[in-house]
Amino acid sequence: MNSISILGVRVDNVTYETALAQIETWLRAGGFHQIATVNPEFVVIAQTNPDFLRVLNLTALNVPDGVGLLWAARQLGASLFERVTGQEMVQRIAELAARRGEKIFCLGARAGIAERAAEKLKERFRDLEIAGCYAGSPAVEEEQRIVERINESRPQILFVAYGPPKQELWIARNAPRLRVKIAMGVGGTFDTLAGVAPRAPTWMQRAGFEWTYRLIREPRRIKRQLAIPYFMWLIKTRRT
Repeated sequence: MNSISILGVRVDNVTYETALAQIETWLRAGGFHQIATVNPEFVVIAQTNPDFLRVLNLTALNVPDGVGLLWAARQLGASLFERVTGQEMVQRIAELAARRGEKIFCLGARAGIAERAAEKLKERFRDLEIAGCYAGSPAVEEEQRIVERINESRPQILFVAYGPPKQELWIARNAPRLRVKIAMGVGGTFDTLAGVAPRAPTWMQRAGFEWTYRLIREPRRIKRQLAIPYFMWLIKTRRT
């Protein structure tokens, strides 16, 4: 697949359709494949976290999750087909899993949230099989126990909600031991599915102001949201 580099981070130029087609191919073929939902915050973190940067450039697929990436691509003289959000990817992968009879394991978020998110997915896709749900922790000392728990439930798809960069680093560290075909970090998607953190109205999502909605609802996110203007400054500086 075609890809571009944004401040040293590989971003794959895919649509929902082409990303899902590739995932289905991997599910048929087997092997382990890590997916990252790259957004401006990821790119900013990667500037000062070499381990995160390395992982992002070794993943099987990096979808462009954020209108900021589409803007940055244009500023750098390139283009991306469309924004491919992690929120939507979770639901589309769940739909694919239900159709194919693949099982999903939901790891992370606060206690009970993954279970509620899984219930919502099952309500939407009645044939979906949930192998298990567990909050756990990204702490290294817990990894062996968590990996064993996942492998014992025999899922083909793993969603990890520890937030960036912890979830991507956790997946990469444990890739050799995980017996899943697809593993993807999903950030706050479980919270949204569970109804704990509602998404912005559709018009705000389309206009690229979802981050503003989150900031209004959760002022404590201001430090994270400052990554967006900083990202824009980095792109403008790179151009000059």
